[in-house]
Amino acid sequence: MLRARQKTRQAICDIATRVTPGMVEDDAVTMAKQILVDSGMALSWHPTRVRFGRNTIKPMKMASEPGVVLQENDIFFIDIAPRLNAWEGDGGASFVVGEHADHARCASDAERLFHDVRNIWSTRHLTGEALYAYAEGAARKMGWELNFDLPGHRVSDFPHAAIHKGSLAELDVTPSAMRWILEIHLRDPERRFGAFYEDMLLDDEHYR
Repeated sequence: MLRARQKTRQAICDIATRVTPGMVEDDAVTMAKQILVDSGMALSWHPTRVRFGRNTIKPMKMASEPGVVLQENDIFFIDIAPRLNAWEGDGGASFVVGEHADHARCASDAERLFHDVRNIWSTRHLTGEALYAYAEGAARKMGWELNFDLPGHRVSDFPHAAIHKGSLAELDVTPSAMRWILEIHLRDPERRFGAFYEDMLLDDEHYR
């Protein structure tokens, strides 16, 4: 699981470095899929997503508006779920191009809130339900909306749904390390843009 995570995080970085202003979102998705295949991973249990600009506010199960082009001052995020042999990877992160203070703050806050919630999990051992209740309040204090269409989920050897189908936000026990994905999707209250960050719940040593 840790090897699948490491390769997933590396793929996110590799994809991000090849996304440039003027690129059409659909072409970025095609490029991302090829990077995953070239890295030795299989396309897995949910679609590979690279979302630009106004598509960053959409729930993941809603298709992107086609033909959106990344602008000179813009925001995008990557959301991938590759598989390394029998093991599921899953990860996401947001990036900004050019200069836009609100875009940069949203992307930074999504990652910061992820680690804030992860620290609460590690130190206070809250249930999944309590973790997302905390995340919602913290997001509001930051000036964002938390999208509950992305409520976290189990990961494991493929397919994780054979073990557990429920969301992390509905879990009434403390989630175990290396088995749960925490998803943070922040949206601008005016619904102009959003930012996304997700990773596995792990102790601090895995983030240094």
